[in-house]
Amino acid sequence: MKKIVLALGCCLSYYVSFAQNAPNVIPQNNIVKDTARQTDLIDIGKALFRISPKKIREQRDKKLYFSILPSSSSPGGSGRVLITSTTAGVYLASKKTTNLSSVTFAPYWNFGSRFGLPLRSNIWLPNNTWNIQGDTRFLVYPQYTWGLGDGKSESEKLLVNYKYIRFYQNALKRIKPYFFAGLGYNLDYRFNINSDDPNTTLKDYTGYEYGTGKNSFSSGISLNLLYDTRNNSINPLPGMYANMVYRINPAFLGSNDSWSSIYTDVRKYISLNPAKPNQQNTLAIWSYFWTTLNSKTPYLDLPSTGWDPYNRSARGMDQNRYRGRSLFYLEGEYRRDITENGLLGFVVFTNVNTVSGSGSLFTSWHAAAGTGLRIKFNKGSNTNIGIDYGLSKGYSNVMFSLGEAF
Repeated sequence: MKKIVLALGCCLSYYVSFAQNAPNVIPQNNIVKDTARQTDLIDIGKALFRISPKKIREQRDKKLYFSILPSSSSPGGSGRVLITSTTAGVYLASKKTTNLSSVTFAPYWNFGSRFGLPLRSNIWLPNNTWNIQGDTRFLVYPQYTWGLGDGKSESEKLLVNYKYIRFYQNALKRIKPYFFAGLGYNLDYRFNINSDDPNTTLKDYTGYEYGTGKNSFSSGISLNLLYDTRNNSINPLPGMYANMVYRINPAFLGSNDSWSSIYTDVRKYISLNPAKPNQQNTLAIWSYFWTTLNSKTPYLDLPSTGWDPYNRSARGMDQNRYRGRSLFYLEGEYRRDITENGLLGFVVFTNVNTVSGSGSLFTSWHAAAGTGLRIKFNKGSNTNIGIDYGLSKGYSNVMFSLGEAF
């Protein structure tokens, strides 16, 4: 417990130091990109169908951008699914003082038992005075599990079926430029939990007592700290992001068992050619540490690969492959334009993780790597279509996305 308190204190000092070093003015970090020489799929569509705008307007006057991607992918669990991802980016005030807000709706269906309606939002109010975050999902979600730690091989997986309702809402107030603090409410309700093996329950397979029955209900409040110098979360330009969430789930709010957790997330974006800000040549680094603070955390709420807030981590691994009481994750990605007009680009990435479960944290590491193609869908919001191929020991997959992984 002393180690947890010390870690929490270090995190708080980390965020406070950022706030103290920040300038005492409204952040003016939102550079208006020159998109006149860039090309996206919208430009190609206009040329193909000979659509000419009635009046040419500068891109900087536009505040609302849409991107839509129908695709087939395998987000982890049971087979391929049809996904339709829609991302809307909007400026609620001047681009010079307000970050780009985004809303993503990505329903999917595998024409069978797998179905999902996830809606995520990241809203920046004028002059970045408030950041409102939302994550609402209804999922019919069969997925594989391998128990705690890394003691089981790829073939020893168990398919677990359940329905899932998530409702997360956070409101963060700007304390100083780039630094925000606030509260949130978090609800995770999983019901009709069962396995495809009639002779094996989730409790029997995992040997874990909490949240392995028919239902699992967690309801709690969170303390959120955020430091963010990015101006576009869809495709971040050079900058930094740091986030900490301390979540408490008491029984009096309806949780089956009282438990708490800490999630810390740090990302850094380094431009390798600052002289050409309109061309992508960036090294992106992402790391997070996620841990529970007691022994009664429900099994499906335990830290797990691919279950970060936006389900973007552990590319090249099956979602849920490694699960434990604590998880440390590190990823690096190189992003580069292929064409001068920004229409095509590529990425190369690698990631590692370690979990506590069958052993101690940092004693066993699991790696994945891959590469991907980027196609500019909307140059106004800098939204790319991502086609990534990743692989790890015993597993590989192709992933489609709107926007970058992080």
